[in-house]
Amino acid sequence: MEKPSTARVALKWGVISALISIAYSVVMILIDKYQDPSMNTPNFIFGIVVAVGVLIFAMREFRTLNDGYLSYGQGLGVGTLTSAVAGVISGIFTFIYVRFIDPTVMDKSLDRVRDEWERQGMDESAMEQAEKLTSMMMTPGALFLITVLGSLFIGFILSLIIAAVMRRDRPMFE
Repeated sequence: MEKPSTARVALKWGVISALISIAYSVVMILIDKYQDPSMNTPNFIFGIVVAVGVLIFAMREFRTLNDGYLSYGQGLGVGTLTSAVAGVISGIFTFIYVRFIDPTVMDKSLDRVRDEWERQGMDESAMEQAEKLTSMMMTPGALFLITVLGSLFIGFILSLIIAAVMRRDRPMFE
Protein backbone atom coordinates (compact mmCIF):
# COMPACT_ATOMS: atom_id res chain seq x y z
CA MET A 1 0.00 0.00 0.00
CA GLU A 2 1.10 3.55 -0.76
CA LYS A 3 2.31 5.58 2.20
CA PRO A 4 -0.10 8.47 2.98
CA SER A 5 1.12 12.02 2.49
CA THR A 6 1.62 14.03 5.67
CA ALA A 7 1.77 17.21 3.60
CA ARG A 8 -1.50 16.53 1.77
CA VAL A 9 -3.42 15.92 5.00
CA ALA A 10 -1.80 18.92 6.69
CA LEU A 11 -2.52 21.20 3.73
CA LYS A 12 -6.19 20.18 3.64
CA TRP A 13 -6.77 20.67 7.37
CA GLY A 14 -4.57 23.78 7.58
CA VAL A 15 -6.68 25.43 4.89
CA ILE A 16 -9.88 24.40 6.69
CA SER A 17 -8.55 25.80 9.97
CA ALA A 18 -7.54 29.09 8.34
CA LEU A 19 -10.89 29.45 6.60
CA ILE A 20 -12.73 28.95 9.90
CA SER A 21 -10.50 31.54 11.59
CA ILE A 22 -10.88 34.02 8.74
CA ALA A 23 -14.67 33.59 8.71
CA TYR A 24 -14.73 34.20 12.47
CA SER A 25 -12.58 37.32 12.03
CA VAL A 26 -14.86 38.64 9.31
CA VAL A 27 -17.89 38.16 11.57
CA MET A 28 -16.07 39.98 14.39
CA ILE A 29 -15.26 42.82 11.97
CA LEU A 30 -18.86 43.03 10.76
CA ILE A 31 -20.27 43.22 14.30
CA ASP A 32 -17.55 45.73 15.28
CA LYS A 33 -15.94 43.45 17.86
CA TYR A 34 -12.60 43.03 16.05
CA GLN A 35 -9.79 44.07 18.40
CA ASP A 36 -12.31 44.59 21.23
CA PRO A 37 -10.51 43.87 24.52
CA SER A 38 -13.68 42.37 26.04
CA MET A 39 -13.48 39.64 23.38
CA ASN A 40 -9.93 38.52 24.20
CA THR A 41 -10.97 35.51 26.29
CA PRO A 42 -13.78 34.31 23.97
CA ASN A 43 -11.49 34.76 20.95
CA PHE A 44 -8.72 32.77 22.64
CA ILE A 45 -11.11 29.97 23.62
CA PHE A 46 -12.57 29.85 20.10
CA GLY A 47 -9.07 29.66 18.61
CA ILE A 48 -8.02 26.81 20.89
CA VAL A 49 -11.23 24.84 20.27
CA VAL A 50 -10.80 25.20 16.50
CA ALA A 51 -7.12 24.25 16.69
CA VAL A 52 -7.78 21.17 18.84
CA GLY A 53 -10.67 20.06 16.62
CA VAL A 54 -8.73 20.52 13.40
CA LEU A 55 -5.67 18.72 14.78
CA ILE A 56 -7.80 15.79 15.91
CA PHE A 57 -9.46 15.54 12.50
CA ALA A 58 -6.12 15.83 10.67
CA MET A 59 -4.47 13.12 12.77
CA ARG A 60 -7.54 10.90 12.53
CA GLU A 61 -7.55 11.21 8.73
CA PHE A 62 -3.84 10.42 8.52
CA ARG A 63 -4.30 7.43 10.82
CA THR A 64 -7.17 6.15 8.65
CA LEU A 65 -5.08 6.52 5.48
CA ASN A 66 -2.20 4.74 7.22
CA ASP A 67 -4.08 1.48 7.84
CA GLY A 68 -5.24 2.64 11.28
CA TYR A 69 -1.77 3.44 12.60
CA LEU A 70 -0.27 6.74 13.70
CA SER A 71 3.12 6.98 15.37
CA TYR A 72 3.79 9.78 17.81
CA GLY A 73 6.20 11.39 15.34
CA GLN A 74 3.70 11.20 12.48
CA GLY A 75 1.02 12.79 14.66
CA LEU A 76 3.37 15.53 15.77
CA GLY A 77 4.43 16.14 12.17
CA VAL A 78 0.88 16.27 10.81
CA GLY A 79 -0.23 18.56 13.64
CA THR A 80 2.69 20.95 13.41
CA LEU A 81 2.51 21.18 9.62
CA THR A 82 -1.26 21.73 9.79
CA SER A 83 -0.70 24.58 12.25
CA ALA A 84 1.99 26.09 10.04
CA VAL A 85 -0.30 26.08 7.00
CA ALA A 86 -3.14 27.61 9.02
CA GLY A 87 -0.79 30.25 10.44
CA VAL A 88 0.59 31.28 7.05
CA ILE A 89 -2.86 31.61 5.48
CA SER A 90 -4.26 33.47 8.51
CA GLY A 91 -1.17 35.67 8.55
CA ILE A 92 -1.69 36.55 4.88
CA PHE A 93 -5.31 37.47 5.64
CA THR A 94 -4.20 39.63 8.60
CA PHE A 95 -1.54 41.31 6.48
CA ILE A 96 -4.00 42.09 3.67
CA TYR A 97 -6.65 43.32 6.09
CA VAL A 98 -4.31 45.62 8.04
CA ARG A 99 -2.37 46.84 5.01
CA PHE A 100 -5.12 47.32 2.40
CA ILE A 101 -8.67 46.84 3.70
CA ASP A 102 -8.59 48.81 6.97
CA PRO A 103 -5.22 50.45 7.60
CA THR A 104 -6.74 52.42 10.51
CA VAL A 105 -7.40 49.30 12.61
CA MET A 106 -3.96 49.43 14.21
CA ASP A 107 -4.30 53.14 15.04
CA LYS A 108 -7.62 52.42 16.70
CA SER A 109 -6.07 49.58 18.64
CA LEU A 110 -3.15 51.75 19.73
CA ASP A 111 -5.61 54.44 20.89
CA ARG A 112 -7.41 51.83 23.02
CA VAL A 113 -4.13 50.69 24.54
CA ARG A 114 -3.12 54.29 25.23
CA ASP A 115 -6.45 54.96 26.95
CA GLU A 116 -5.88 51.88 29.11
CA TRP A 117 -2.40 53.07 30.05
CA GLU A 118 -3.81 56.48 31.02
CA ARG A 119 -6.51 54.81 33.09
CA GLN A 120 -3.81 52.84 34.91
CA GLY A 121 -1.92 56.07 35.67
CA MET A 122 1.13 55.51 33.47
CA ASP A 123 3.18 58.71 33.07
CA GLU A 124 3.63 60.38 29.68
CA SER A 125 7.28 59.42 29.10
CA ALA A 126 6.60 55.76 29.90
CA MET A 127 3.60 55.83 27.55
CA GLU A 128 5.74 57.26 24.74
CA GLN A 129 8.34 54.51 25.19
CA ALA A 130 5.69 51.80 25.34
CA GLU A 131 3.91 53.28 22.33
CA LYS A 132 7.11 53.14 20.24
CA LEU A 133 7.58 49.46 21.04
CA THR A 134 3.89 48.65 20.57
CA SER A 135 3.68 50.46 17.22
CA MET A 136 6.68 48.44 15.94
CA MET A 137 4.78 45.25 16.78
CA MET A 138 1.62 46.49 15.02
CA THR A 139 2.96 46.77 11.49
CA PRO A 140 1.44 44.44 8.88
CA GLY A 141 4.71 42.52 8.52
CA ALA A 142 5.14 42.09 12.26
CA LEU A 143 1.53 40.95 12.60
CA PHE A 144 2.07 38.39 9.84
CA LEU A 145 5.14 37.05 11.64
CA ILE A 146 3.40 37.00 15.03
CA THR A 147 0.42 35.17 13.53
CA VAL A 148 2.59 32.52 11.88
CA LEU A 149 4.88 31.98 14.87
CA GLY A 150 1.99 32.02 17.34
CA SER A 151 0.04 29.46 15.34
CA LEU A 152 3.12 27.29 14.98
CA PHE A 153 3.94 27.46 18.70
CA ILE A 154 0.40 26.77 19.94
CA GLY A 155 -0.06 24.09 17.26
CA PHE A 156 3.17 22.38 18.26
CA ILE A 157 2.21 22.32 21.95
CA LEU A 158 -1.29 21.01 21.17
CA SER A 159 0.16 18.45 18.73
CA LEU A 160 2.48 17.11 21.43
CA ILE A 161 -0.55 16.32 23.56
CA ILE A 162 -3.00 15.21 20.86
CA ALA A 163 -0.45 12.97 19.11
CA ALA A 164 0.24 11.21 22.41
CA VAL A 165 -3.47 10.49 22.84
CA MET A 166 -4.19 9.52 19.22
CA ARG A 167 -1.12 7.45 18.48
CA ARG A 168 -1.60 3.84 17.53
CA ASP A 169 1.69 2.07 16.82
CA ARG A 170 2.06 -0.75 14.34
CA PRO A 171 2.69 -4.16 15.89
CA MET A 172 6.40 -4.88 15.93
CA PHE A 173 6.23 -8.10 13.87
CA GLU A 174 3.83 -7.21 11.09
